[in-house]
Amino acid sequence: MRYDVYTPLLLSLVLALAGPAIAPRVAPALATRVLTSAAVLTAAATTWSLVLLAAALLGDAPPVVREARQDGHPVVDPVPEAIGLAACAALLVVALRVHRAVRAERRTRRALRRLCTGQPADTELIVAASAVPQAFAIPGRPGRILVTSAMLSALPPGERRVLLAHERAHLTHRHGPLVTAATLAAAANPLLTPVRSAVTFLVERWADEQAASAVGDRRATARALARAALCAGRARTACALQFTDRAVTRRIAALQTGPPPSLWPAALAVLVLGALAALLAADATGDLLAVLSGALD
Repeated sequence: MRYDVYTPLLLSLVLALAGPAIAPRVAPALATRVLTSAAVLTAAATTWSLVLLAAALLGDAPPVVREARQDGHPVVDPVPEAIGLAACAALLVVALRVHRAVRAERRTRRALRRLCTGQPADTELIVAASAVPQAFAIPGRPGRILVTSAMLSALPPGERRVLLAHERAHLTHRHGPLVTAATLAAAANPLLTPVRSAVTFLVERWADEQAASAVGDRRATARALARAALCAGRARTACALQFTDRAVTRRIAALQTGPPPSLWPAALAVLVLGALAALLAADATGDLLAVLSGALD
């Protein structure tokens, strides 16, 4: 308990540093899944660690522990009072951040659903008359793709296929929930913010690779991405799932090379970080329960 309860916080920092560094070298589909899973596990572990630290201040536990003796010697308080108070404050901040993230997610979903109002249930593609070049993948059942007339007119037919394949990949592989999970993990643990940014980038890379595979031409996919970025840049706008994001140059460069390898060992190492954080939090729980149980005997 004395050390295990703090270790998930350290591991979250390691994940924030190592995860985004490893992810670009791994196939985007694998990297996205692994990094999101590790972030969720680590965020849950760090939040539970805060709960354990704060729990020492609740009820009669602290005085019982302080008065308990083992082999004639006082049992050391597993959590100093100052740390317990700090953990309580941190939990309040976590609750507020997660609440705000959930509210923002709900607002976004409602806004996207309104865009589909009045459309037939079996319509996948919605073309909106607008001078602003935009493209959106709208998650849901069914998922929809909304493209403005300005974006379609800016792209030749072959590149339109790329854009639609890209947005369809977001829907097919449920990238929205993956980004949401990483966002909530970062809300619970701000140290994981770089991981959330990496996941956001990786789902775009994943969709790029799917689009390149669908049209059978990586260079055409790169050209479509560049043209859409320039078009949206002139309009000072961005697409919902970042078809034209700030990392577009990195995505274009990646498309001009071969598909990245799977590199399972590197991906497994990232996942182990998240699993280890969860295991240490569970071990700290057992230690705290053992200390309190011994004190009550």
